[in-house]
Amino acid sequence: MHRKALRTGLGLAAAAGLILTGSATAAADQSDGQHGNQNRTVTVFKLDELNDSGARGIGVVKLNGNQADVRIFASGLLADHPHAQHFHIGGAGQCPTSERDTNGDGIVSTVEGQPDYGSIGTSLTTSGDTSPASGLAVDRFPTAPNGFVRYDRTITVSDESAQNLRDGNAVIVLHGIDANNSGTYDGDAPSELNPALPLEATAPAACGNQTVLAGAGADRGLGLDLGLNLFDRR
Repeated sequence: MHRKALRTGLGLAAAAGLILTGSATAAADQSDGQHGNQNRTVTVFKLDELNDSGARGIGVVKLNGNQADVRIFASGLLADHPHAQHFHIGGAGQCPTSERDTNGDGIVSTVEGQPDYGSIGTSLTTSGDTSPASGLAVDRFPTAPNGFVRYDRTITVSDESAQNLRDGNAVIVLHGIDANNSGTYDGDAPSELNPALPLEATAPAACGNQTVLAGAGADRGLGLDLGLNLFDRR
């Protein structure tokens, strides 16, 4: 394996181990009959690349009522550029394939993927508003130093987003690709979300649907195949 790829894989594996260990504690709390809080849910998102971006990662969301503790670790993104990221809801709760490229331009755009993952339910900004209105707030999204996103924020989500998270119907989507390997967002094609931006700036780079951890023994579900070469830590 290439050394850079190995380092990336080990880094993501370590990050996944840390956030999943925290999830095990929350999941165990949920199964405790003394608490009986049916509003508490822990979900894991395995982020796979879209549009040949090379991006991959993992997200964990601990939801208690409408309060969501969100952690995302991802690599392989266009470095030092903003990457919009959201909970998408109201779709089929899954990530699109290349077959969604209905106009044949070689890129599955945000709109083309909506039948699978739905519309923006929550904008995972680094500060301020997290509503769909901040869906393109490029000054408040991670900029991926060295191609990495490390996101950790506690936010309040809408009732609709909370319900989709509990139902396993939410999808995390990270946006921003470099399809022509120019090192920046450019190209002649405009974004259908904002024609002032190039398509590359808003096209999905990584996508992950949910695995919900809930009920007794949920912590044992942390041996999920996340594609990150995780080992049984027990």
